[in-house]
Formats: sequence, C-alpha cells, structure tokens
Amino acid sequence: MAKHKVFISYHHDDEEQVNKFIDYFSYNKEIFIPKIVGERYDTNINSDDSDYIMRTIRENYLTDSTVTIVLIGKETAKRKYVDWEIASTIRNDANNKRSGLLGIYLPEKSNCEIPPRLQDNIECGYANLYKYPTSNPDVLKRWIDEAYEKRNDYYQTVDNSRPLFKNNRS
Repeated sequence: MAKHKVFISYHHDDEEQVNKFIDYFSYNKEIFIPKIVGERYDTNINSDDSDYIMRTIRENYLTDSTVTIVLIGKETAKRKYVDWEIASTIRNDANNKRSGLLGIYLPEKSNCEIPPRLQDNIECGYANLYKYPTSNPDVLKRWIDEAYEKRNDYYQTVDNSRPLFKNNRS
C-alpha cells in the first residue's frame, strides 16, 4: 500500500518524544508522511481564536491526511485540541473525508489516560490502541494501513457523539 499522509495529534509537553517518533518512523524509515502542527515544523497557528485554529487544522492538515495517530502521554487526554482533532478526523462531510484513527502510547506512558473520544472509538471497533512500536518499524506501517482500511469498513460504527471539550481538563 502507498505511503499515507498521517496527522499526528499530541500534547505539546510531549513534543520531544513526538519529534523522535516522527524523525525515526517518517524521515528515517519512511513509513508515513507527517502532517503536524508545531514550532519545529514551522506550522504554529498564532491565534487565540479556537474556531480559527480548528478550521486551519482541518483545512491545512486533516483535509489531505488519511490517518490520524494520537500519541498518548500524561496530559494528552485532557487537552481540548486533541479532542477536537479526533472529532475532525472521524467526521465525514463535503470538505473533509473521514480518516483512519489509532492511538499509540508514548514510551514509558502505557498507563496514561486515553482521550475519551479515542476510547469511544476503540470500544466501537473503529480505532485501535497500541504500545509504542520498538522492534520492527513495519509493524507501524501495518497499523496505519489497517486504520486506513477501517475508514470504509467500519464507518457505521464511528462514535462522535460526545460533546466537544470547551476547555482543557487540567
């Protein structure tokens, strides 16, 4: 299967580990093409207007991605932008096609809380949750391919019923 454009959703406190993940799996092993918002990638969105921020993320990052990976650290489940990115990922409308979804615990973080909207979609079978891939990088490619396939196979099970976070929960 072709290399996917993958949106990476994460909490900024985990940026160092996220950068290592992208460097290794995207740039070194060429498993996926990253779509990411962050200082290192010159993709910061300088605004306090949450509607503008989410519209920009949808239009510039999610629209042409096919899978979203939520990298889970200690505070990830409490962040409103992570919740909104997951909600946008699984929404299917005229402007944005639904993407595949999966969660990966960052190293040493496998006991962290899962973002609630991600948990909803794990429970309904649309998304999967994994420990950080430490051995064969092709395992990550398989996970991404499986999430991509679920966009069509499991579309009826998607659960986006939870109200969006209005604020961060920490």
